[in-house]
Amino acid sequence: MSSRWGAPPYRDACRAAGQDAARGPVFRNHRGGRLTTRSVARLLERHVLTSGTTAKATPHALRHTFATHLLGAGADLRAIQELLGHASLSTTQRYTHVDLRRLMEVYDRAHPRA
Repeated sequence: MSSRWGAPPYRDACRAAGQDAARGPVFRNHRGGRLTTRSVARLLERHVLTSGTTAKATPHALRHTFATHLLGAGADLRAIQELLGHASLSTTQRYTHVDLRRLMEVYDRAHPRA
């Protein structure tokens, strides 16, 4: 999907790097390569500083928040597990900071005989 000004910048960067924009990483650096963990942290740090907030934000905290909000909005715990790449459902349960009442609701829906 091109804009009226041409291809989106990431597509240009992918072409320049000899990579196919339709394959590989979704989030790319300015050269078209994969973003590293550190570059994501730097980007986040820059945006937090320019926002003027005093809150501490890290990529890991955003990951927790993402999972917790998905669950709070009614997403299936198994779907969240898959999105986060967890092998164990118990890891996802700890990761999402779920209150016990909400966890029991999800459990009861998933296991009707429980």
